[in-house]
Amino acid sequence: QVQLVESGGGLVQAGGSLRLSCAASGRTFSMYCMGWFRQAPGKERELVAAISWSAGRAGSTYYADSEKGRFTISRDNAKNTVYLQMSSLRPEDTAVYYCAAAQTRYGSLTVRTSDFGSWGQGTQVTVSS
Repeated sequence: QVQLVESGGGLVQAGGSLRLSCAASGRTFSMYCMGWFRQAPGKERELVAAISWSAGRAGSTYYADSEKGRFTISRDNAKNTVYLQMSSLRPEDTAVYYCAAAQTRYGSLTVRTSDFGSWGQGTQVTVSS
């Protein structure tokens, strides 16, 4: 298992930006596909974005349709950290955001929630209108 700690959440006005960070420790970061999920009150947890591992170049990425063009997921393997840059935030983006890790073959991309076996504690993002 890998241990994950998120940071960077907070309160922002609609149209604003935030960058979430997730620091990983424990097992080899390079063997994991990383994802950001969110869960709003009364709703199921949903995958926002995911990124595969890749040496020397950007990994493959996935974005939920509502996040395409507004959110960017990236990872710094040297720092064992994954980021979620969020812009043009909307009140409906309000949720607890979780970082998660999926131990896939060669760190390849997955979008199945059941593949993500390690989770952070979550960080609150609140977007005011």
